[in-house]
Formats: sequence, structure tokens, C-alpha cells
Amino acid sequence: MNILDKITQSQHAFSKSERKVAEVILASPETTIHSSIATLAKAAEVSEPTVNRFCRRLETKGFPDFKLHLAQSLANGTPYVSRHVEADDSPEAYANKIFESTMASLDSARSTLNPTAVNKAIDQLTQARQIMFFGLGASASVAQDAQNKFFRFNVPVVCFSDVLMQRMSCINCNEGDVVVIISHTGRTKSLVEIANIARNNDATVIGITASNSPLAEACSTVLSMDVPEDTDMYMPMASRIAQLVLVDILATGFTLRRGPKFRDNLKRVKDGLRDSRYEKHYND
Repeated sequence: MNILDKITQSQHAFSKSERKVAEVILASPETTIHSSIATLAKAAEVSEPTVNRFCRRLETKGFPDFKLHLAQSLANGTPYVSRHVEADDSPEAYANKIFESTMASLDSARSTLNPTAVNKAIDQLTQARQIMFFGLGASASVAQDAQNKFFRFNVPVVCFSDVLMQRMSCINCNEGDVVVIISHTGRTKSLVEIANIARNNDATVIGITASNSPLAEACSTVLSMDVPEDTDMYMPMASRIAQLVLVDILATGFTLRRGPKFRDNLKRVKDGLRDSRYEKHYND
């Protein structure tokens, strides 16, 4: 049952204040997706804790997670494209749906990311002798982006999207090496095997993947985010964006952890690129 059906069928169980929230959402679910919790509370003339209580009554983790489920309820989706898109959608309609579902997914990802795990991963990355980023399919582009970010950090870094190169790299790795494996599902057999090879050689393995997945069980540290996207059926979209944001978080944490001298070096790298670009020209 989707979240809109749940709201409709559960109204008899809501308190008076919760029914006010339900009425506002059912009147304009598209507006709710774009609203903050404060905006929705004001529209329903209730408190923000009431909105949160309403969301949890519907078995969601809070308002961001509720908005994600609401976005998913607005369209059944066309398989192999995006779960929010229907075959007869106009360009304006499917553009809006993709933006809405991506923003809701990022809200959900932010609320479920474990700061302690992020801090541990940054510790491991800053102490690494060498960093390797692995991904397949859509996650390969995320691994490539990670290499581009970490390449300027004055630490050896490689990226492979070929299974044989990944396997050979892990066979040769050892203590001090950090392998970052990116997989939304965490069910790709070759990546799980590679994680086990790396750990057997005393390397640290960080998984950007689904919690409780086979890959997560094989990793030293797991960074998981709640992005409910069925990539077996639909094109990877929101999950890939969330992974890219997480890479930015790790790169930022790495930079801050290394201190002012490290940031001065990054500035010199940036300054060294200026001659390769045309100067900016602004209109008077």
C-alpha cells in the first residue's frame, strides 16, 4: 500500500491535529514534497512535533523519509527509466518528478547516514598508504569522480572499473592500503569476492553500499544511506547522486582533517591550473 492510500485509510486512527496534517497533504501532495516541516506545520496549524508524530505513525522515519515515500506514491513509474516517470509524461512532468524524487532521496540519505561511520572512514583514508576506488556500471562513474577528487591530495590513488584490474590490485595490496568499493545493491558477486581478497591481504575495505548486504558484511567499514531505488528494474538515478554527495563529504573531511598546511598545498594546486583557463569576463 502506498503512503497516500495509508493516509486515506488511517484517518479514523489519527488525532484531531494529525487529521489536519493529513488533510493538507491529501489536498496537495505535490506541494508537500517541496515543503519544509515548518511550512507544513503552519499550513495545518499544528506544531512541528505533531508533523513528526504523524510521519512516524505511518511507519516512516521522519519527515524527510515521509516525503520520499510520498514522491514514490505519486507515480507507479515506467520500468527501466525511473520509477517516478510514466510513459505519457511530458518533458516538464518527468523533469519535475525526477527533481522532486532526487531531492526527497537526498533528504532521506542525509537522515540515515551514520556520522560515526563517516568519521571512521575519514580516519582510514587520511592514514592510507594508497587509496583504490572500485565500482561497476553506474557506480563506476562515482568511483571515477572520487579518483578526481582525491588525486590532488598528494596520496597515491587509482580507480578501476574492470573486474580483472580490481582483482589484481587487491591481490597485490597489503596493510596500509584502503580499498573503497561502491555498489548501491551490495549484491554483485565479483565485488564481494574482491572485498574478501583485499581484507585477507590486511587492507582496509570501505563499502559505500546497502546495509546488511553481502558486500557490507565483507567490508571493514560501511557507509550506507537509505535510498530506496530498485536498480534491478529502474535506471540508477537518485542512488548515484547520493553516492556522489557522499564522495564530496569524504573529500571535504579528508581536507579538513589534514589541517591548514594541507589546504595551502591544495591552493597551490588550484593556482597552478589557472593558466590553463580563459579569464572570466563579466558584463559591466
